[in-house]
Amino acid sequence: MIDFIYQDPYPILKDDTQYRKITSDFVKVEQFGEREVLTVDPKGLELLAEEALTDVSFMLRTSHLKKLRKILDDPEATDNDRFVAYNLLQNASVAAEGQLPSCQDTGTAIVMAKKGESIFTGVDDAEWLSRGIFNTYQKRNLRYSQIVPISMFEEKNSGSNLPAQIDIYAKKGTSYEFLFMAKGGGSANKTYLYQQTKSLLNEKSLDEFIRTKIKDLGTSACPPYHLALVIGGTSAEANLSAVKKASAGYYDNLPTSGNMAGQAFRDFEWEERVQKICQESAIGAQFGGKYFTHDVRVIRLPRHAASCPVGLGVSCSADRNIKGKITKDGIFVEQLEVNPKQFLPETAPHLEAPVEIDLDQPMADILAKLSQYPVKTRLKLNGTVIVARDIAHAKIKELLDAGKPMPEYFKNHPVYYAGPAKTPDGMASGSFGPTTAGRMDVYVDEFQKNGGSMIMLAKGNRTKQVTDACNKYGGFYLGSIGGPAAILAQDNILKVEVVDFEELGMEAVRKITVKDFPAFIITDDKGNDFFANL
Repeated sequence: MIDFIYQDPYPILKDDTQYRKITSDFVKVEQFGEREVLTVDPKGLELLAEEALTDVSFMLRTSHLKKLRKILDDPEATDNDRFVAYNLLQNASVAAEGQLPSCQDTGTAIVMAKKGESIFTGVDDAEWLSRGIFNTYQKRNLRYSQIVPISMFEEKNSGSNLPAQIDIYAKKGTSYEFLFMAKGGGSANKTYLYQQTKSLLNEKSLDEFIRTKIKDLGTSACPPYHLALVIGGTSAEANLSAVKKASAGYYDNLPTSGNMAGQAFRDFEWEERVQKICQESAIGAQFGGKYFTHDVRVIRLPRHAASCPVGLGVSCSADRNIKGKITKDGIFVEQLEVNPKQFLPETAPHLEAPVEIDLDQPMADILAKLSQYPVKTRLKLNGTVIVARDIAHAKIKELLDAGKPMPEYFKNHPVYYAGPAKTPDGMASGSFGPTTAGRMDVYVDEFQKNGGSMIMLAKGNRTKQVTDACNKYGGFYLGSIGGPAAILAQDNILKVEVVDFEELGMEAVRKITVKDFPAFIITDDKGNDFFANL
């Protein structure tokens, strides 16, 4: 016979988070029989959610910013690593002013909470947390990204960024603990589940597996990443839930060894090994180099004898994770960094001068100019750009399928895959960084065949079908830095106007005027692709 054993499966040994107090209101200790109960006015939940989502949309953790500065100080970092890190620090400084969010994709609001059994609210807590989230997205210059199904194929933007994902768990005690996340689509899409077997669990097989699967992440989710690798889990969903929390630093203070109760633990040795594999990949901070990842978390979980789920995921350069708590002393939220400028060096890193491209020339002339330079060439773009993303591309394909011509604006100008956040008063644009290029890959061959999408501007690596199309039709894919959406809006986008499909909101086709917009040649007209050579 074996004795009964139970323990918290994720025993977080300490919480060294620095919190700021929002208020002492909305909480009251009351006697319920022989026990104390913490009564929480639901308006306290609303306030906490509103404050947390506001802070995390404009500010980052100090620890994250220190890691960006580390790249600038590392003599082994490439020029491209430093260029990206410097831009991201500049972006953080702009965003911290509270007008332009750090990323144009202001994310799906996610709340994970642990509610003490002696907490009483008397309401559906998820509703009041949703009220706070609603308030933030209504009041601030954020983007509504949630698409709701009306039927199997008809969808509409909810117009509020709701619904949110809210998961509330029970625990002992009189405290209410929270992890809030604003998870952008690019980062969320780089979450992978691999159903493996016991055969993976040896040093050689695991090393080979990691070297192969790291490439699945690519650069479209805006590295440098905080990478999480979770091995095991009582179910697939338990594994992926742990991936998400580990990437947010939530499990940093787990134990470092397992036990017969099946507790989760961190493996520091494999974290170092995976970090080294990421550095050796030479993918770097988006355009080649050492800093594909800031750091790695490797978590080991129990598993069913017939299953070995392995999860891989990231928190991106918009590392929007923030803790909160409610106790008898009040309502608290994690203190994020209010002064990112302290991490900027006095002078920008030295880089070779970029090639300037006038986008207001005829398309044939722009293509001829780009054809003179190899992949990896850094550019500075000036002139007119068309902005279109997923739904607009689908609608243009519907036109072609119906025998109608490609819109002239798609032929005459480069196409920027993006969707802006709300525009602050007195500015030309809201935060307006690039979206993931790969989602538009299926359209490229047909569009270029019809004279459109000859120059594409977005973030991340693309499939071979894009390389082949550019080689066949003489097109180019230019990579933009993923992450610095606020600074692009402040410094590089001079004018924005809607030109088609206005009813699509942030997915409408726009025409923008850009100045000194930074980009790199990623795919050229000769069949070369920068990422294929890594």
